[in-house]
Amino acid sequence: MAAIEITQVSKSYALNRRESVLALDGIGLSVSDGEFVALIGPSGCGKSTLLHLVAALETVSAGSILIDGEPPSALRDRHKLGIAFQEHALLPWLSVQGNLALPYKIAGLAIDHARIESLITLVGLEGFESARPSQLSGGMRQRAAIARSLCLSPSLLLLDEPFGALDAVTRRRLNIEMQRIWLERRVTTLLVTHSVDEALFLADRVVVMSGRPGRIAEIIRVPFARPRGTEVLRSEDFHRMTDHLTGLLEH
Repeated sequence: MAAIEITQVSKSYALNRRESVLALDGIGLSVSDGEFVALIGPSGCGKSTLLHLVAALETVSAGSILIDGEPPSALRDRHKLGIAFQEHALLPWLSVQGNLALPYKIAGLAIDHARIESLITLVGLEGFESARPSQLSGGMRQRAAIARSLCLSPSLLLLDEPFGALDAVTRRRLNIEMQRIWLERRVTTLLVTHSVDEALFLADRVVVMSGRPGRIAEIIRVPFARPRGTEVLRSEDFHRMTDHLTGLLEH
């Protein structure tokens, strides 16, 4: 059984009483357990909408989504969905430790201080446990947000442009860190990104979506062995695949 099974999913939004807009049309996608899949496509193609449907933040208009054989809401209600967005959404009055303790409080669970400490180490924030978000750089805030998304040992990690607001150097550094974190946890991951380089560097497969209404135009399996270093980014095959995917986005 696939970890995520998306079957003929469509999503429309009412503009008024008579008109609606079709955001997604007939999306079908299977994601294996422990797989890292990236979604790319032109702005407005419905990438984030699809992620929101998988996260049970919105409901489908047609078709179905199953996660481990259950609707997304079942995983959400068991607090087994980890989510990180472009905006880190850390509470400004809480420390890094306090923000990581928040998922336990929301779920009504005892705070696992040992796990929080291990996740702070995992994302490289040792020494900043007591720092508030305003005392952290943008990259460090995103590290904290990713650590928070992993606190409750999610079955599925959803990332919506988590590095989109960062400068190019910080973004590349965090791509390398994200790969390291994923290799340690092997959580099934769905990433939405506008960056073709980021998708190719991080994912096992890249799903290319067409303009609205969003449909799957092509699915590319990434051939590079893990762990991937910066030398992959400079390789001829990487540049060839980048050019191919960029060309698909221009159609």
